[in-house]
Amino acid sequence: MGAPQRQPAAASDTRRQARDHLLLNFTDMGEYADAGSKIIVRGEGCDVIDDGGRRFIDGISGLFCSNLGHSYGAEIGEAAAEQLAILPFTPTWYLAHPSAARLGARLAAHAAPLGMQRVFFTNSGGEAVESAWKLVRQWHAVNGEPQRTKAIARRLAYHGTSMGALSFTGLPDCRAPFEPMAVPTTFLSNTNAYRHPAGHDPAALTRALLVEAEDAIILAGPDQVAMLIAEPVQNSGGAFVPPPGYWAGLRSLCDRYGIILVADETITAFGRVGEWFASSLFDGRPDIITFAKGVTAGHAPLGGVLMTERMAEPFVTGGETYMHGLTYSGHPLTTAIADRVLEIYERDNVLGNVRELAPRFAAGLEELRRIPLVGDVRGMGFFWALELVKDRETKQLFDADEADWLLRKELSRHMDELGLLCRLDDRGEPVIQLSPPLVSDAALLDRILNIVGTATERAWRAWNGAPSAAPLPMGSSALRSANPHVGAA
Repeated sequence: MGAPQRQPAAASDTRRQARDHLLLNFTDMGEYADAGSKIIVRGEGCDVIDDGGRRFIDGISGLFCSNLGHSYGAEIGEAAAEQLAILPFTPTWYLAHPSAARLGARLAAHAAPLGMQRVFFTNSGGEAVESAWKLVRQWHAVNGEPQRTKAIARRLAYHGTSMGALSFTGLPDCRAPFEPMAVPTTFLSNTNAYRHPAGHDPAALTRALLVEAEDAIILAGPDQVAMLIAEPVQNSGGAFVPPPGYWAGLRSLCDRYGIILVADETITAFGRVGEWFASSLFDGRPDIITFAKGVTAGHAPLGGVLMTERMAEPFVTGGETYMHGLTYSGHPLTTAIADRVLEIYERDNVLGNVRELAPRFAAGLEELRRIPLVGDVRGMGFFWALELVKDRETKQLFDADEADWLLRKELSRHMDELGLLCRLDDRGEPVIQLSPPLVSDAALLDRILNIVGTATERAWRAWNGAPSAAPLPMGSSALRSANPHVGAA
């Protein structure tokens, strides 16, 4: 006798249940209740569909997760069902099971060029960062330097919200309610060439950033710093790409002062920039890579910590135990799902699709500089941001109220009407962030470019007092924070 079929909830029921019983991530729940925000009920291809039947291009890949879009659920569901029929759960505490072992081997094969052969599984990117920090602390203690208790990170960077990971998150509004932080952390400039005094000269920018990093290490105490953590391409603030030599310079500094270099690839791993790991593009050779999101393409929660043999050695040769654990670390279901997702990436040449179409996407975004509101265009692969300015010649900034109007009232309603889910963020300067599924074709990328161009042109006309378009309903198609200074990862 089969299980009874669950009937879909009425849209009104779902909205009421969400309003009355959920506490949503980084969301002003009063604004949510008043706005009647969307209920997404279905995904299809690279679109999501709301409870009113309206389609929206998933131009942010569900916060950088849905790399395969929304068309592989049945195949990945088969892998999940096969695993659940065999072994729904066993912990990886002095035990192992086939799906975790198989995924570990597959990951090691792709991370081998970076010298990484071992992984610790978590449930998210924030947990991965937290786990990396504990690994680093214990590694230093085992090697006779327990006094290394400080970290270095970058301004505006987001690395998670648990108390350890939050210490490395360079967003003041995220940190303020929970200070003092658990880990003393020094924050460096990020690689925003557009706003840096030396940004016009990549070599000079690299020198300035590395001098700043070395000065920070010396000020903090070279024998006190345990870890330097950074994203290869920083998300928060808008797709900051490093200048040539920057990551190699960080590697040299960390070697000189005995610091562990961590690349947070929660977003950039698994094809977002056209490679398995973005670190392979920048000659940084980190000691540790943290990952999540794309490893399951959003089909299940999973993250992890990849490490070099040097980092793993104290804990795998006997005598020392990594004193950290998570009940669901290496869960049979999530690792089986991730293994199938990586198999699909390989089989369908998903990374090749990104490499082939990235130049077209980049050229289309660069063309949007025709709109005076667009001050900078930056990113790589399928990971881009457009920074918006009041005056392109002077790079004049919007104030907080102006940015709120531009992003949450003007651009948001146009994106909604035109059918694009993107991200409008002002955790740094106001940006439009675009991160389409890695399986997007040329026609879809062109549609995204057309929508962004149309919406931004309308906003520019409205900023200058001209009618931007016929009156449009307020929408919530842009993933944004109700608080103008805080956004989700």
